[in-house]
Amino acid sequence: MTRIDFYHYAEDKLRYACRVAATAAERDSRLVVYSPDTQILSTFDRLLWTFQSTRFVPHCRATDAIAPETPVVLASDDAALPHHDVLLNLGDDWPPFFASFERLLEIVGTDEEDKQRARGRFVFYRKRGYEINVNAIGEA
Repeated sequence: MTRIDFYHYAEDKLRYACRVAATAAERDSRLVVYSPDTQILSTFDRLLWTFQSTRFVPHCRATDAIAPETPVVLASDDAALPHHDVLLNLGDDWPPFFASFERLLEIVGTDEEDKQRARGRFVFYRKRGYEINVNAIGEA
């Protein structure tokens, strides 16, 4: 069963997601960053290029030929995913294919709208019997 972790109180969700991606790349983990909104993925892609001035976070789109060898893959759907290790959800809803992953990460911002959407995802997962770990960003 997929392990689910919620990280809440992120002042800037995309910057925190960059931190998660950098950590995954450092640890030789494989991460799929998902959002059905391609504009969010484009913004995240740009942030990964500028997130750290001293090192590069290797990443590409799931449709790129190098995706199977790249630690961080950006995807707007489940077509052509190179692996099913860790999924980071940047979408407003639960990813329809999350159960095919070993682990799912959810980042919750500080604004009320984002908290409400995260509560909906939390309830969705809990009703389906998933154990959920909740972490404050300062504790992660």
